[in-house]
Amino acid sequence: MLLYYMDYLYSIILALVQAVTEFLPISSSGHLIIFHQFLRSEILNNLTFDVVLHAGTFLAVLIYFFSDIVRLVKGFFFTVFKFKISHDFNQQLPWLLVIGTIPAALIGYFFDSFIEQTFRSVIWVVVMLVFGGLLFIYYERRSQKNRNLDSMSFADSLIIGLAQVLAFIPGTSRSGITIVAAMSQDFKRSEAAKFSFLLSLPVILGATIRKVSQISLADFSEFIFVFILGAAVSALFGYLVIKYFMKFVERHSLTVFAAYRFALAAALIIIFLI
Repeated sequence: MLLYYMDYLYSIILALVQAVTEFLPISSSGHLIIFHQFLRSEILNNLTFDVVLHAGTFLAVLIYFFSDIVRLVKGFFFTVFKFKISHDFNQQLPWLLVIGTIPAALIGYFFDSFIEQTFRSVIWVVVMLVFGGLLFIYYERRSQKNRNLDSMSFADSLIIGLAQVLAFIPGTSRSGITIVAAMSQDFKRSEAAKFSFLLSLPVILGATIRKVSQISLADFSEFIFVFILGAAVSALFGYLVIKYFMKFVERHSLTVFAAYRFALAAALIIIFLI
């Protein structure tokens, strides 16, 4: 009975970790390594549960940016049926997101096994945590941060998309590297964060669909209420994280996250490498 209730507790904890680390630029992989070390639960290594949590964070983005997504869908189908992209930003943005998604989609499809075998180590997590933190500090100082999304070009979206490829290396943080890439092109932090979150939709959806074929229906039926709880917590707190992070970056720099990344890297070195 105790183990049964612990599954619910672990479900909540892991859903919170998923919600926070999916959207804050602090690296989900670095935290999951620590949780794998100290948290012993069948849920932790359950692929079906992982899919459920990603579905929850996808729902969080979908709800928070719902009005933007409606405009994106309308703009996309308008350009498809008209066979041209006008100067209307709502018609351009869907294609900017498509271009930003292509590099990661191609690298993920063709090099997934190579990446898995080459970069799945604590050392790489530590390196990328530090590297990402240094990028935060550098571009906070260098970037003019004066551009809005309606000035984004296809070249800008390609640069951000190429940067997103680095997120395949554990410790990078998908949101962190795409926000920094946008800031490198002088976009405001809040605008960079918005594009990063919208760009996460095809990434999260694609990862979820890819894993669906591998999930176990037996696991789902056995842990159905645990999974529902995890999805709900992931969606709710994912929404809250997006909401308050968007407010935070309007007035505050990313250096606080750089400091956190350095501290996490130091913790991983102490725990695993010393």
